[in-house]
Amino acid sequence: MPETKTELVRAAAPARQHTLTLTNRQNLTVTGVTRIVSCDETGAVLETPLGSLTVGGQQIQVSELSIHSGQVDLSGKIEYLQYAENRQSSGGLLVRLFR
Repeated sequence: MPETKTELVRAAAPARQHTLTLTNRQNLTVTGVTRIVSCDETGAVLETPLGSLTVGGQQIQVSELSIHSGQVDLSGKIEYLQYAENRQSSGGLLVRLFR
């Protein structure tokens, strides 16, 4: 009997939509948040599908958090928003040295 190979095909999880809504530089709603990395009164770092989002300002507070939908509402004096690309591990120092 010939051998048959069965391949398991996994459907990719649908990517969460990511939006920002800033109102009067005081209220920020962010959707598509996968993780809150840090948050204090001077800012927050949120992980999104498009990279890490840093929100800076004064008196920053998380006023609402929905884990299921990935929505985070921040309030305070919003001074800046900055994205950083998500970095993937490149295999360590030795791999990078011998490229």
